[in-house]
Amino acid sequence: MSSGNDCQPQNVTKPALGEREAVELVDRVFGLKVVWIRSLPSYDDQNFHVRVSAEGADEYVLKITNSEDSQEPDLIEAQTHAMMFLRAEGFPSATPYLTKDGNIMSLEQGGTRPGSKKYMVRLLTYLPGTPVAKITTNAQILYEIGRLAASVDKVLSEKFQHPSVKSLHRGQFIWNLANVPLLDQYIYALGQNKNRAVVEQVIEQFKGKVIPKLSSFRACINHGDLNDHNILVDSSSTPLENAQYRVSGILDFSDMSYGYYVFEVAITIMYMMIESPDPLSVGGHVLAGFESVLPLTAEERGALFLLVSGRFAQSLVIAAHTALLYPENKEYLTITAKTGWKHLMTMFEVGQEAVEKTWFETAQAYTYHAPA
Repeated sequence: MSSGNDCQPQNVTKPALGEREAVELVDRVFGLKVVWIRSLPSYDDQNFHVRVSAEGADEYVLKITNSEDSQEPDLIEAQTHAMMFLRAEGFPSATPYLTKDGNIMSLEQGGTRPGSKKYMVRLLTYLPGTPVAKITTNAQILYEIGRLAASVDKVLSEKFQHPSVKSLHRGQFIWNLANVPLLDQYIYALGQNKNRAVVEQVIEQFKGKVIPKLSSFRACINHGDLNDHNILVDSSSTPLENAQYRVSGILDFSDMSYGYYVFEVAITIMYMMIESPDPLSVGGHVLAGFESVLPLTAEERGALFLLVSGRFAQSLVIAAHTALLYPENKEYLTITAKTGWKHLMTMFEVGQEAVEKTWFETAQAYTYHAPA
């Protein structure tokens, strides 16, 4: 769920190419003939699933970056090289198909009209699998996703090197979890109700209890958006009630930025709660998986409740603001809000101490009985 590199959640920058234009783009820029195409849902970029051979073996995602982010070529380059690096390290991330000129991306006019915006275009390998949002999660896959979150950040932070990596220092990036206080300027979109009161409480507590502790957290590169639509899985067993899942794809690196390890686990916990019938239990399984790679410090653990709450606040406030700008895309923009509000309210009703007790006791149990 990217938005620009400043604190503006979304300007009027989303591409709106038709299928015919997309087909022509693939031909002109990448030299491939599309035999099948369909639009994919997206937040503020535009994505198409394309097949370029009759046999159906060669499938890609045509990713047309919004015009705001397209003005940050170093950032997109860093994200794309990070994907390529992770693939080389054994992670299931996409890789780019090179343009006819041998580049990983190309800045292209988004239409024939004079003054049409320019968009950065990439063709990424299509990853098979089912989004986590479409399955009934169990302890096994939640643990695996926690391990994945820690492993991705760890290898990126310790081994990824590229000249454009400095572009991941995105100080005012609205989706960086450190920037929860920036939500003050968009909270009007919630109107006046009890929901807004809880979000205001989250923001104030975040300012007072999390921001002063940031310097004690361990810094790293965050993927930043391991949500239930950006992680693909496949099942290696039946029946489904006892399915053993494995991660088959990691999508959407457009929210990558420098942050902290504890940010990634908090973001992952929040998104794994969304579709869960027992949301408060989710955190312990994700945390156990994460800590099997990177145990949190006492300071990091102490901030976890407010970091998860802060991500809920970011998702709900920015979605409400953006839906006012793009009412035609409201259904996709407010996916998280359908259950997000209920889960945030429940967290505050149950209280930090009880929620943390559930999370930490579940995670502790894994030290005695780790999953097979």
